[in-house]
Amino acid sequence: MTKEGGRDISATSPANALPMKDLTPSEEIRSRLAKFQKKMAEKGLDLVLIIQNVDLFYFSGTLQKGYLFIPAEGDACLFVQKNYERAIHETPLKCVRLESFKELPALVQDHQFNGNRVGMELDVIPVSLFYRIKTLFKNWEILDVSSEIKEVRSIKSDFEIEQIHMSGRIVDEVFSQARQYIREGVTELAVDGILTSIGRSHGHQGFLRMRGLNQEMMNIHVLSGESGSTHSFCDTPLSGSGLSSAIAQGSSRRRILRDQPIVIDYGGGYNGYVTDETRTFVIGRLRDPLLRAYEVALDITGEMESSVRPGDSPMHIYERALEKAGKAGFGENFMGHGEGKVAFVGHGLGLEINEWPILGRGYRKPLQAGNVFAFEPKFIFPGEGAVGIELDYVVKENGVERITSFPTELIVL
Repeated sequence: MTKEGGRDISATSPANALPMKDLTPSEEIRSRLAKFQKKMAEKGLDLVLIIQNVDLFYFSGTLQKGYLFIPAEGDACLFVQKNYERAIHETPLKCVRLESFKELPALVQDHQFNGNRVGMELDVIPVSLFYRIKTLFKNWEILDVSSEIKEVRSIKSDFEIEQIHMSGRIVDEVFSQARQYIREGVTELAVDGILTSIGRSHGHQGFLRMRGLNQEMMNIHVLSGESGSTHSFCDTPLSGSGLSSAIAQGSSRRRILRDQPIVIDYGGGYNGYVTDETRTFVIGRLRDPLLRAYEVALDITGEMESSVRPGDSPMHIYERALEKAGKAGFGENFMGHGEGKVAFVGHGLGLEINEWPILGRGYRKPLQAGNVFAFEPKFIFPGEGAVGIELDYVVKENGVERITSFPTELIVL
């Protein structure tokens, strides 16, 4: 057996396994675990059990079905139910076969994972699974460790930023080709399908991930005219009506018309890492007050780009954007209208599309170098549509830097 950092890279590795260059580096995984173990020590935890797919991937490099145990000190271990052969190729961590969920207590004891203060992802773990674990480990005092996980994940490494840039290149490619397919009389759904195909042909992973119960997100919304002002259950300023009440968001069969705003909200996805950007198009002429609102969105974005630094309050950034929108006369339309309003102007990006930091009401933790976020000043006009922009940024030591390069101006066709 040949190994690199604990990974099995022998000829017996799965035939469909990813090449080594696409795997999370061993030193990256070790660094993440070390940072997280410091958080565990601060909270007085003896052990953490990771189950959710995205957290499992972040801390191990694989999301094969299993249970990752991270001790306060020492090496983590992944107990794998399915698929063991793929897991040992993808993760540098020790892997142990798990035939049955009921074997966990004996395996935990065998590996001397001692202590009874145990952290779990209580924001995403189903209650039924929680009680099954409580039944197996009756002496555990289980504490929520989701905030500590989100905090560690919010600071991106050079490796992660590279993946996000690759995701951003897909976004650039899709937007650069969009104008070829937006025509009067074509349906939103037809444009959606073409752009989705373009993204996939350039390596898009196919979907985006969101954290939380009932959080669902398509990777593209093509919304024209009044579709842009149709809100739904999603915690986002742009929802659209979708195709049915069963999938109550996204592009519809509405035909694109002249002189109406067309907003395309598109999320890239590469090697797990997501980007999220929006551009506004129009066939013909965009009328006031929508045109003026778009100019305000650009002004809000420009001020943020030139002024934001590490240490700034995300809530203050949101409040400043809200203030500028109000002074321009568009306070009622900013980031939604009526019941559809949301209380943020940006959100963190990484393996999920709703990571920290949240640039919104109540989020006071200062920005740090390594944060990555989408900034999305948008304006919704009931019955007329939406305008706005969304750009992705990484926080650097001296400011913010854009992830993508596609232009920001209104695209007139």
